[in-house]
Amino acid sequence: MASKSLYSHRDPVLRKRDDFEDMLEERRRSSDLRYALRCYTPLLYKGLTPCQPSMLKNMVLQSDHLHYVINQVSKETGTAADVIQEQASSILDEMAHSQQLSTVRFFAFALSKAFKSLFRSVCVNEEGIQRLQQAIQDHPVVLLPSHRSYMDFLLMSYILYTYDLTLPVIAAGMDFMGMKIVGEMLRMSGAFFLRRSFGGDKLYWAAFSEYVKTMLRNGFAPIEFFLEGTRSRTCKSLTPKLGLLNIVMEPFFKGEVFDVSLVPISISYERILEESLYARELLGVPKPKESTSGLFKARKVLSEDYGSIHVYFGQPVSVRSLAEGRVKRSHFNLMPRHIPRKPSDDTQSFVNDTAYRLVRSQEDNMVLQPWVLMASLLLQNHYHQRPGREEAMTLDELTQHTLWLRGLARDYGAFLHWPDHAAPSEVVSSSLALHGGLVSVAGGRVLLALGQPGGQGGAGEECGIVSSPEEELFSQAVTVLSCASYRNQVLHVFLRPALLATAIHTASSTHREEVFNTFSFLRNMFSNEFILCPGDTVQDFEEACYLLLKTAALQVSQQELLVTESGRRTLTFLTALLDPFLQGYQVVCRFLCEEATDSLTEKQFVPAVRSFMVKLILTGGLRYSEVLSSDLQKNALAALMRLGAVRKVKGSDQVTLKVNKIMVNSLEDTLGGKLPTQKAVLARL
Repeated sequence: MASKSLYSHRDPVLRKRDDFEDMLEERRRSSDLRYALRCYTPLLYKGLTPCQPSMLKNMVLQSDHLHYVINQVSKETGTAADVIQEQASSILDEMAHSQQLSTVRFFAFALSKAFKSLFRSVCVNEEGIQRLQQAIQDHPVVLLPSHRSYMDFLLMSYILYTYDLTLPVIAAGMDFMGMKIVGEMLRMSGAFFLRRSFGGDKLYWAAFSEYVKTMLRNGFAPIEFFLEGTRSRTCKSLTPKLGLLNIVMEPFFKGEVFDVSLVPISISYERILEESLYARELLGVPKPKESTSGLFKARKVLSEDYGSIHVYFGQPVSVRSLAEGRVKRSHFNLMPRHIPRKPSDDTQSFVNDTAYRLVRSQEDNMVLQPWVLMASLLLQNHYHQRPGREEAMTLDELTQHTLWLRGLARDYGAFLHWPDHAAPSEVVSSSLALHGGLVSVAGGRVLLALGQPGGQGGAGEECGIVSSPEEELFSQAVTVLSCASYRNQVLHVFLRPALLATAIHTASSTHREEVFNTFSFLRNMFSNEFILCPGDTVQDFEEACYLLLKTAALQVSQQELLVTESGRRTLTFLTALLDPFLQGYQVVCRFLCEEATDSLTEKQFVPAVRSFMVKLILTGGLRYSEVLSSDLQKNALAALMRLGAVRKVKGSDQVTLKVNKIMVNSLEDTLGGKLPTQKAVLARL
């Protein structure tokens, strides 16, 4: 059943991988204009005629659900119902897509030109396309792509148009509506727009949710949105957002559709268009506002080489199969369907669990390039040199280390794209050439190309930093964070063994239970940082033990976990992989204990902790410039708030952070291995 692929525990190495086809090969041989104007006749859901946008809007406005909420808001505010009806109509005008085939054809032509210039290949798994084609005809479909680039939703529509599949309607942020002409063109290619936040606005929520559910119930088109909610600036998967997933599951819970198919899609970029932009954002440089002029200024990227893209369409997941034995749909019959109700705890737990497992499915099917292995090794080499005496790896050393890591990654089930027809030295040299902005190759030796003041990494000046050492640090941090964004793409492969390796290194003994308790603590601490499915602590521990045992890095008995002599290299690599995160969290704890005042607000936290870290790095008290990432700092704060060590206190004019310094200090010590971890509650080995 479809659900089994999402939930079953398996040895990932044994799984058959689909073959890929390069879509651009055909585009390079034939006319782009003929391609854009070709006959487009996609198979539709149960042969349904597509719905006109104006008809869709009327269906939403006439729905019982929206009428109920309009009457509620009218009673609460004292405003006439017909006035609120007009407001709902305006919300839908702002929100709704107006998909037109002529605009789709224009984008097909323009994107063909752009993709052929930017990318060597755009590879798609055709078996996944065939599965999707069948799913679209059988049930309402929800497309859930990973989100690493602005390119993602354009790419998705381009692929579906190429393969003659029904074009999706795509949830997009309202930011894009600020782009003159382009915003309306996106609307006409299938985008519908939602505000980034609408808090307790009942009317907006009702109009938006009813709009999505009407499209889904009637199967007008696949609905596409990003589970992570926003682009990941770090190229790690983000904690899933549940709002839209709740909305698309509700018609099934209420018996309005027989089933809904959820399709996880993994988009892997060999080189990311926004790599240095993301690094600067993480260092505090404001994100450029989306604008048409900005789009035209970005045309210079068309002259660069961004390698290949791999898009993997995963197995469609049946909500009906997933919910069997988990969700009691009879509860939804206790009141009329149109009356809004808060999901039960069981339902919310099911949606949350499904979201995590869908993101893990995206991770499993990410196609990893040789560069992500090389970036991991180059970063570790950079971090573990003495200040001012950095020794470059030779090309031969880098090639040998990369081949060793390739073997380990494959043993752990990584989905690696390694050109087997080329010599390893050629593969390494080709990757270095593609990422020439991040590495320096001279005299057969390889180093990170760390920026100089006023050079590539001038983020320091933009952050209001004027002194030379700080400016140089921020310049270097741009390169380090850009490199880390590629290393992060392989973290999901090594994460569980790395948590176990760190637990073995940190625990006060090799006793299995002691190591498990430390593993549980670290897993809990980092559950805002990485995708770790709720309730899977024991399963993750067993998986980590299995992988380290399988690669002969560990000897496992009922009582003890012992590192083998041959396994030391593996465990050294794995602990070094997590060390920047471990150090970053410790420094956040230290900042909160030493520097935080009772008046510290959440908004002030990131700039204040960044300044604290800058001083530590410049005085030699911290070696990882990666910890300057606002993403890491926010995740550490979120973890401390979840654990109750920090809490928000609402004052008369602002919200401040109340720090339990004793608890934060204890967590810092435990992260550093100074205190034994408490026994994990209800954990059974």
